[in-house]
Amino acid sequence: MRRGNDRRQAVTFRRRAVLRAAILWPLAGAACTAPSAGPSAPGTTPPAPSGAPLSGAGAVLPGTVRPGELAHADTGRQEVALTFHGAGDETLARRVLTLLHDHGAAATVLAVGTWLEQHPDAGRMVVDLGHELGNHTWSHPDLAALDNDGVRVEIERCRDLIAAVTGGPGVFFRPSQAQHATPPVRRAAAVAGYPTVLSYDVDSRDFTDPGVPAIRRNVASVRAGGVVSLHLGHPGTLDALPGVLDDLAGRGLRPVTASVLFS
Repeated sequence: MRRGNDRRQAVTFRRRAVLRAAILWPLAGAACTAPSAGPSAPGTTPPAPSGAPLSGAGAVLPGTVRPGELAHADTGRQEVALTFHGAGDETLARRVLTLLHDHGAAATVLAVGTWLEQHPDAGRMVVDLGHELGNHTWSHPDLAALDNDGVRVEIERCRDLIAAVTGGPGVFFRPSQAQHATPPVRRAAAVAGYPTVLSYDVDSRDFTDPGVPAIRRNVASVRAGGVVSLHLGHPGTLDALPGVLDDLAGRGLRPVTASVLFS
């Protein structure tokens, strides 16, 4: 039995290594030619990386013509990803992330850049509590209303602050004010170092403050491999989380980071 467990762990490690390389490689290439300080200046575009598609779960290697978007994993494992819009009161966010940590649940926080700027400890707080950090634009605009340069700056400015705070660009990009990224937004994200865009297939609707029972009902629709959208800045989310975690545990579903879910 132990030999089988070791073999499975080795396979999982290799899968995670491939995914992480796919996420981080293009930024490393861009860093060799980009200035080391400050966000990218408007009107400049980093060179596009090269690569080939990665089969399975919609993940892509850097440099493909069409960046990928992830919303549901097909690994067959009894796992789900709880993903959080990173904004709002820092004390409330800490309580949410600590509750998850204390219940053995890892989450993915897609942070808004202005939130990280306003709360300099927020980025480290996320990762120090065992969660992972991603990019949710600089100021959370409607990206469909921006031109290509505007979209690029929104992504790259947040990326640069995440890198300054944590030493890396973070995993995944998620567009603001939209469940799915348009093709131009996907291309801009890929060039900025995010070859995969993280979407979701279950919306908790917690940002509407519908009350604990409604949040629990909405999250209860998630199935193995699903990605749930939640928000750090709403007290109702904190109140609902113990029940949400109990519901998932009762169904044999384990909350993991998006990187683990899609590895």
